[in-house]
Amino acid sequence: MIQQTLAQVFGYDDFRPGQRPVIEAIVAGRSAAAIFPTGSGKSLCYQLPALHLPHLTLVISPLLALMQDQLAFLARHGIAAASLDSSQSREQAAAVMEGVKRGDIRILMVSVERLKNERFRAFIRRVPISLMVVDEAHCISEWGHNFRPDYLKLPAYRREFGIAQVLLLTATATPRVIDDMRGRFDIAPDDVTGTGFYRANLDLQVSPVPADQRPRRLVEWLRPKFTPEPPQPTIVYVTLQQTAERLAAYLEKAGLPATAYHAGLDAERRDAIQRDFMAGQTPCIVATIAFGMGIDKADIRNVVHFDLPKSIENYSQEIGRAGRDGLPSNCLMLAGRDHLEVLENFVYGDTPEHHGIRRVIDALRAAGDEWELMLNALSRHSNIRPLPLKTLLVQLELRGIIAPRYSYFADYRFRLSDEPETLVGRFEGERRAFVQALLDASSRARTWYTLDFAALEALGAERGLDTRRGRVITALEYFVEKGWMTLESKQMTEVYEVLDREADPAALTDDLTRYFRDKEDAEIARLAAMLALFESDGCLSRRLADWFGDARAPERCGHCSACRGQVAHLPTAAKAAPPTPQDLGALCAPFLERLGQAGEGHPATPDLLTRFLCGITTPLFTPLKARQLPGFAALEGVPYGEVRERVSEGLPHLATLPA
Repeated sequence: MIQQTLAQVFGYDDFRPGQRPVIEAIVAGRSAAAIFPTGSGKSLCYQLPALHLPHLTLVISPLLALMQDQLAFLARHGIAAASLDSSQSREQAAAVMEGVKRGDIRILMVSVERLKNERFRAFIRRVPISLMVVDEAHCISEWGHNFRPDYLKLPAYRREFGIAQVLLLTATATPRVIDDMRGRFDIAPDDVTGTGFYRANLDLQVSPVPADQRPRRLVEWLRPKFTPEPPQPTIVYVTLQQTAERLAAYLEKAGLPATAYHAGLDAERRDAIQRDFMAGQTPCIVATIAFGMGIDKADIRNVVHFDLPKSIENYSQEIGRAGRDGLPSNCLMLAGRDHLEVLENFVYGDTPEHHGIRRVIDALRAAGDEWELMLNALSRHSNIRPLPLKTLLVQLELRGIIAPRYSYFADYRFRLSDEPETLVGRFEGERRAFVQALLDASSRARTWYTLDFAALEALGAERGLDTRRGRVITALEYFVEKGWMTLESKQMTEVYEVLDREADPAALTDDLTRYFRDKEDAEIARLAAMLALFESDGCLSRRLADWFGDARAPERCGHCSACRGQVAHLPTAAKAAPPTPQDLGALCAPFLERLGQAGEGHPATPDLLTRFLCGITTPLFTPLKARQLPGFAALEGVPYGEVRERVSEGLPHLATLPA
């Protein structure tokens, strides 16, 4: 059965390694996990079973680029699939949902954030789902790279929507991460299939050079690969957006056509660059890690790391984009330790301060039985970046302090296609009275109505009507489907139940501070492990496979720089002089003055001042316009730990400055 579908629908003679056992498990009604290297055909593990399952296959994917690439593949093979994403118009989204309801669409792709949307949840509860697919499933584990707190809620969503089966897909998972993923979804060990991480066609070369010589060395390495025509498809990875722009311009000036790609470009420009690269019109992309996810280009011959990757997992994922056609391809690492401070600063910037954690705990304790929050506002209040703030909320859940209830949009406004009397006149009896109450509880400004849920609840009680929020949202969506209304929603609000109001706030704050400090230490250790890999005198391919628990790689691959006797020693940057107390005073004084004028009670802690001096952005810095001050990023070349130590020593002096 599945062999016939493979040939007739997908046009393949046989399965790739690992695909058959995963697909057979899903078709047999079991949950499964596929741990395959990048480009090894993970997507087929849900695409083929979706044609044999009775109901919808719901795919959770972390990036729009991943969705679009897979949707294009499915369309080429005549498989009805669609996505719901923020780029769509109201009409496009309504058409997708109508197709899902009719059963015409077999595969629906959404981001994990979409599952927090109460309008989408109200819709998807009415749709029978056979299989939930979690792409980039390592994001569910705190022990993996690219951890995303919202992924921790997927097991609860599975129960809420009554989904019988789950398929987990990832290219980069250590044994600890695999056990974590499997345990959360009750997947049997025999239904976890891994195909190994060793790639015999990839030449791994670590050839670090000092930062000032790196651009010229890159040109020398690339030139023979760009001549004679056509140039070999190449990706050069950098960390910062400005580096991508500068390096692409440098390569162009050297006669090597290259284009910068990063998240700072608008979506239309990014799409155009990606299309040109896929079509072979742009041979070289100089990109941040925003590029590459979902890129199904088989003939990428070269992947260069101009800067250090963020982790061993990221390195494995990025080099995995080379040589998917099985032909020899090159993976070059040029970076040295001179870039290490940038990566470490990303880690330090994501560690909440003790004071910020206490502000979050005080906010939930003051909320009563239900705590309503808007993430951006709480991030600003606590001076904790949104992603670690999500992690903090999840940790409060795991400690039994709060429990998620639901999320909703605080503001709903709508525009009617006809006169309000026409809408009311379409119904009889209690439904007619319900629609009238909905309109009566909405204030009108020209053509748009703004719905007041509190007023509607009061009218419902007064008139004996069921005006529960779930019914209201369902009704509004129904009106949109019928073309009677245009609906807009904004200001996502999360509602939590406060379970434990008696927990000692000081002890809880200390506990969570330790958790984040331990996480910080672990991330710094991951960077150290990556550097040790690159400087290894043992086979790089073998060391990489060992990291992922794969014992199938040869002891010596023969196609890496270490096997050729070229043991790397990563150059360090020239150490900037540590600041004197006088320097610190001059650099911090304007910032301390603004901090005092703001009057919001944020103390001048060592970490806050260090982040200012090292150029690490925090939510508090935006309203203070801290980036405009001369002291911002003045010490970005000095290791964070050294700056923090000097700031801690100088705090008594700094505290006497005017603020």
